[in-house]
Amino acid sequence: MNFPFFIARRYLFSKKKTHAINIISLISVIGVAVATMALVIVLSVFNGFHDLVASFFTNFDPQLKVVPVQGKTVPADDPVLTEMRRLPDVAIATETLEDMALAVYNGRQAMVTVKGVDDSFADLTHITEILYGDGRFELQTANLQFGVPGIRLAQTLGTGTQWKDYLHVYAPQREGQLDMSNAQDGFVVDSLLSPGVVFSVNQGKYDKDHILTSLGFAQNLFGQQGMVSAIEFRLKPNADLDAVKKQMQQIGGGKYLVEDRYEQQHDTFKIMQIEKLMAYIFLTFILIVACFNIIGSLSMLIIDKRDDAETLRNLGASDQQIRRVFLFEGRLISVFGALIGIAVGLTLCALQQQYGFVHMGNTDGSYVVNAYPVSVHYIDVLAVFATVIVAGWSAVWYTVRSATKRYTSANPGA
Repeated sequence: MNFPFFIARRYLFSKKKTHAINIISLISVIGVAVATMALVIVLSVFNGFHDLVASFFTNFDPQLKVVPVQGKTVPADDPVLTEMRRLPDVAIATETLEDMALAVYNGRQAMVTVKGVDDSFADLTHITEILYGDGRFELQTANLQFGVPGIRLAQTLGTGTQWKDYLHVYAPQREGQLDMSNAQDGFVVDSLLSPGVVFSVNQGKYDKDHILTSLGFAQNLFGQQGMVSAIEFRLKPNADLDAVKKQMQQIGGGKYLVEDRYEQQHDTFKIMQIEKLMAYIFLTFILIVACFNIIGSLSMLIIDKRDDAETLRNLGASDQQIRRVFLFEGRLISVFGALIGIAVGLTLCALQQQYGFVHMGNTDGSYVVNAYPVSVHYIDVLAVFATVIVAGWSAVWYTVRSATKRYTSANPGA
């Protein structure tokens, strides 16, 4: 058996001469456990929000999106895009054209992003799962063109889920000069009817200014016949997304950029990662403060066990072995605190997932979810455990080294 570890374990659980040392040791374990528990819970809540936001975008964004590196549009029949469509793992490929325009309805107006899509868009995304209204997802029929706005855009324009009049859309002419005496001639004007539904992604980026319509309508409105701004892909079940993405990047060379869902929303997820990192840093500082309890506990233990250390030395123990006794003592406090904190943190996370004890507001329906979302990522749990061990063991090493050095210098004949 490891001699220093055996002695350290006895010291940790045995009654000390000074009862305050037992209390401080217990406080040390509790302090480390509470800080560890806070790290586990807070990081899991950030993961929960991350996964929740990702699920919103999953309903609207494609698995892969190919956009030109230069310029806003490219020919839809580009051989490079055709080769991407023919990859064996591609299930659906949808052509889209997206640009800014002005929407006007009954005197109300708003700048909107018109996104023209082809008929396979409903199969590409989960758009039908986020529709509200009595109609259905429909973009065109015969010569009639329909528009499906975001729910906040519908509120801004006052259309509701279904409007009876035409929604007029204005886009600037791409050719010719603007005659200021008749500015209206500088715009292409077209109209949309309502299919009786609006969509809600629960993200302002889409809900407040996007309107979905047919690809042909968008191409005519923006004067981009035969052009697209992106090709959006849905892969077959069990397809390796990373492998397909790499293939498309090789096919596209430097001409096209291939983005997965996280890259399509890079800014949103980057901000969330920074917030999570800052929370981790602040809580780590709290953990470091909690480790000062270990310093106090070990310092008092070294003083309390000075006679024991002298006895061990007389029995043949080296200074290195005696030093390791106290090192193990502090490490055990750190490990027990970390394990208890992780266990309690995971238990509370599981209870929150199951029962949603901690609510986001007093009124149901005020938020997208009623309770704080929690998602435990075990790589975060391992990172928390490693952080606690590094912080705790560093404090232990410094304390033992400093205290034993002072004791040795004070007892040169020891």
